[in-house]
Amino acid sequence: MPDVDLTTVLLMALAGFGAGWVDAVVGGGGLVQLPALLLGFPAASPAQLLATNKVASIFGTTTSSVTYWRRVRPDLRTALPMAAVAYLGAVGGALLGLHIPKSAFNPVILVMLVVVGAYTVARPSMGHETALRFDGHRHTVVAMVTGFVIGIYDGALGPGTGSFLVFALVGLMGYAFLEASAKAKIANFATNLGALTVFVPGGHVMWGIGLVMAVANIAGGYTGARTAVARGSRFVRVVFVLVLVAFIVRIGGSVLGVWS
Repeated sequence: MPDVDLTTVLLMALAGFGAGWVDAVVGGGGLVQLPALLLGFPAASPAQLLATNKVASIFGTTTSSVTYWRRVRPDLRTALPMAAVAYLGAVGGALLGLHIPKSAFNPVILVMLVVVGAYTVARPSMGHETALRFDGHRHTVVAMVTGFVIGIYDGALGPGTGSFLVFALVGLMGYAFLEASAKAKIANFATNLGALTVFVPGGHVMWGIGLVMAVANIAGGYTGARTAVARGSRFVRVVFVLVLVAFIVRIGGSVLGVWS
């Protein structure tokens, strides 16, 4: 890890906690963590930033996955096949991510967030109750294709993956937000693991700061998952929309040069 002052370490820990909470409730914690890492370590390579973000994230997704499993009991017949192919997608995506320039991060993320946000706002009843759109093997196949595609994105870039998983499970497959969040956490754990399968052997992780953020991410993930379970799908939907709007404003401003 490069030499850093105490203020930077504390800010990274705060970002880790916030990312863990947001990620557990609606996904998208990487959209808190990765910009923080970009600001704190401007000289770091894209691979170092992505790898360190993944180290912190996998601890948070593990914590929230276990919490959701204990309290929501999502159907693993869908979640596990989805997670398995998401892992493979993330391995391939991470290999691509080694060659993506920093300048490509924000524009790609912004377009995806605008599409997801517009669709969610346009359908106010979406995600209040489970109303599955596919049956039997088709349901599993759609889940697996979704997991694989989003896994590639997570390995290559990452920020917003949890939100995109939740959105796909709600908007495409018909789950309520709470159950979707539970399944998304399992798949998101797999994508983080897949990316680290590439990044760790390559020596890209800044371990010191990554572990500081990981501890904070665990605390945020545990708190966020308990909050989501206690408040239900309507609460998760509201937070989902608010987080999307905040991310669109923040990243859109960066793309347009309003702020750095």
